[in-house]
Amino acid sequence: MSEFWLISAPGDKANQVAWERMNTVTQKANLSSNCKFIIPDLKVGTLDALVSLSDELGKLDTFAESIIKKIAQYIGEVLEDAKDKVQENLLASGGMKNKMKFLKIDPISYLTRFEWDMAKYPIKQPLKNISEALAKQITQIETDLKTRAAVYNNIKGNLQNLERKTAGNLLTRTLTDIVNKEDFVLNSEYLITLLVVIPKSSYLQWQKTYESLSDMVVPRSTKMIAEDGEGGLFTVTLFRKVMEDFKAKARENKFIVREFYFDEKELKYEREEMMKLASDKKQQYGPLLRWLKVNFSEAFVAWIHIKALRVFTESVLRYGLPVNFQTMLLQPSKRSAKRLRDVLNAVFKHLDEVAAASIMDASMDIPGLQLSNQEYYPYVYFKIDLSLLDCS
Repeated sequence: MSEFWLISAPGDKANQVAWERMNTVTQKANLSSNCKFIIPDLKVGTLDALVSLSDELGKLDTFAESIIKKIAQYIGEVLEDAKDKVQENLLASGGMKNKMKFLKIDPISYLTRFEWDMAKYPIKQPLKNISEALAKQITQIETDLKTRAAVYNNIKGNLQNLERKTAGNLLTRTLTDIVNKEDFVLNSEYLITLLVVIPKSSYLQWQKTYESLSDMVVPRSTKMIAEDGEGGLFTVTLFRKVMEDFKAKARENKFIVREFYFDEKELKYEREEMMKLASDKKQQYGPLLRWLKVNFSEAFVAWIHIKALRVFTESVLRYGLPVNFQTMLLQPSKRSAKRLRDVLNAVFKHLDEVAAASIMDASMDIPGLQLSNQEYYPYVYFKIDLSLLDCS
């Protein structure tokens, strides 16, 4: 499972037994994998500030998670046919000891080895300042993502539109990459070359009848210049003044004249435009993918720091001062979530008998506890769902 539970409970001696019991029971019954989640000594501030911050962090948590998901999904879009390589591009920097903090590791490893980044988010500043710095960082990533994605999507979309024209059969597809100047009689006041799509079953009929479909058709002027699974594209040269008559007679025989007139400048422009767009897309691809990888890491690291801030804030509001709580990261085993929840409720029910008995009204709004937005338990609980990264 890629779901994790970040929980906290008081860290005093009286609760140490509960922690040890929880660890023993969950691991013996293989209900979860547990590891400590270390949060440094942050500046608490006033109670009013904590209550306000709790609400702001909830919104910031949701916002950061949505940006991470967008980046992960967009990496999949950019990789196109190599979507199976999405996961190897979703990496985070650090999360281990200082000497290894520049390594790129997978999100789960980062989370289970989390270490607060003191350089990015100094702990001597107020909690609100840290929260604002995280919000500014995520907002800037979102803005840059929109800008870069718009540029790349525009190039990709225009290229796809041109490429789409080369798909389909000879009746509908562009002829830019098929025709050549030599296939046409050009700059003639009297003569014009038409392009006619003939079904495969009618090749012989065409050869026998095209010269007599109307007057003034140039003899032996037809040749096949392209073929697909359904038919062939033939040229025929005739006098301009019989063109409409020829088209009508051709239709009667199920020979379809394409509305195409050779314009060398236009054909050259289309070819050059496709080459330019293909080149632009290739040039954008590398820098864009690098930016996405770097900023996925930045956003993910920021998100886990937001989770740490939420646990700290909720724990102080729940358990009071002085600050003394333990935080644990649990990864529920497959199909064990309900049993694990029962064990946690049993072990920590003394912290809030009413909540443990599931009597508490979930619609109540106790400052700092956000009961209206999430489930409430006797212990502080936040879910970290990494399945949002499963975009391949």
